[in-house]
Amino acid sequence: MEEAKEPVSQEISKAQYLAFLRHNLVLIQRSVANVEQRYMARVVRSLPYVRRQLKQHADVLALVVKEVFQDKSNAGSCEKLMQLLPSPYVEETARASDEAMEEDTPVRPASYNPDAMPELIAYLRLLVVIYLLDQHENPSEATQLCQQALDEALSHNRRSLDLLGGKLVFYLGRCYEIQQQGLGKLRDTLLGIQRTASLRHDSETNATVINMLLRLYIVDGNLYDQADKLVARAPFPRAHASNPQVARYDYYVGRIRAVQLNYSEALAHLQQAIRRAPQQGLLAPKSNSKQTSEKSADSRWLAAGFLQTAHKFLIIVELLMGDLPERSAFRVALLRRALAAYLPIVQAVRVGDLALFQSTLQDHQNLFQKDKTYSLILRLRHNVIKTGIRRISLAYSRISLKDITYKLHLESEEDAEYVIAKAIRDGVIDARIDHDSATMVSNEAADIYVTNEPQAQLQQRINFCIQLHNDSVKAMRYSLDSHRAELASATAARERERELANEIADGELEDSDEDWP
Repeated sequence: MEEAKEPVSQEISKAQYLAFLRHNLVLIQRSVANVEQRYMARVVRSLPYVRRQLKQHADVLALVVKEVFQDKSNAGSCEKLMQLLPSPYVEETARASDEAMEEDTPVRPASYNPDAMPELIAYLRLLVVIYLLDQHENPSEATQLCQQALDEALSHNRRSLDLLGGKLVFYLGRCYEIQQQGLGKLRDTLLGIQRTASLRHDSETNATVINMLLRLYIVDGNLYDQADKLVARAPFPRAHASNPQVARYDYYVGRIRAVQLNYSEALAHLQQAIRRAPQQGLLAPKSNSKQTSEKSADSRWLAAGFLQTAHKFLIIVELLMGDLPERSAFRVALLRRALAAYLPIVQAVRVGDLALFQSTLQDHQNLFQKDKTYSLILRLRHNVIKTGIRRISLAYSRISLKDITYKLHLESEEDAEYVIAKAIRDGVIDARIDHDSATMVSNEAADIYVTNEPQAQLQQRINFCIQLHNDSVKAMRYSLDSHRAELASATAARERERELANEIADGELEDSDEDWP
């Protein structure tokens, strides 16, 4: 089955798209008026759907821009945006179809709330930036517009602009990447934005900037030490950041830990990143609604690249830990083609075939270097050799070093002797090397019940049960209702203090009355 392609969106009429954009503007005004972030979050979540329809309905966006920038004070900004968009759409008198829109959606608002103008302007500029990036015609204009929108959004210092500010930061980095300028030129700017967002408790912008800095250090510059220092010193707002940003952060931290040989933490972070990614990328959408199924298709298409890249690193980390990944991962339609080059690597590690490992590494070297997994895969060579030695020690009671060199495709018998000695020292095999005859002799498996190991294991379990019993007894010494007596005594003490204070106050008042002339 072929790799998941870009889904074909269900086209809607211009009137429906116009009503949808106006409804988003209403939600933005409602978010500002009620100081409620969930309305703005709904608008931000609809960006993939708005983006896909924007390619065919850019003139509708021009009409909305013209409606919002009705004030003469914003005439300059309106003229600049209108130059980047096609001619405005001429609205028909008939109302848009109600199949996909709510019944209370306004057709043409009379005016917009002046208090929400910064949010409305930032949202429309963001849509224009997305339109210019998708057209691949004016990346420089998109960069300037995005920088201007971000500067104005940060200058207002309003919590209702946090989500839009995070998106503007993301697309500003995207503009630099499309122009092939790299994120290096944005490093000082991103560090300044991160410092400002941290002081303002702007979680979304802070999370987005941290992920962009990690991408700058890891992907663009291979600066894993600086990335590790950023992770250690810049706390990530995991509790308040959006789910996609948390998934990206776990992915980058997983890559850092994998390079640092901390495979257990790397595995945990990569698994969390995959779990937080949209699972529609691995399962077919079940919704019957056309609009819902199209949005699910957008999420599946956008998450495909992330899921494929995260699974590549997850497979390598599992192999480095000595485990074998699930074979079902290679059968998923979304991952099959992307993981095709990694399946022979898994097979070589499983059977200890060093020849298959070397041939696969040579055939797909460019792909592994492009995926940034080549250095990690090179570490698997020792795992392949250890697996091959283990299989040989189980199959032969005595075998010459020359045959081992031939079977494992090593360069010399000295290399084979070194590898076998290290495997014996690490406890991979139970054998010894006979240097006189240049052979490896496998020790016979002894009866474990003759040794003291079963007794030691039994004693360990008995100690655990005794410790559990003692902890349970200690926990049962105090009844569950003991705190109620303490509350009652505390209440009585407060009542006594209150009565004593009243008596003292009354006594002082009487004394003062007696002394009064």
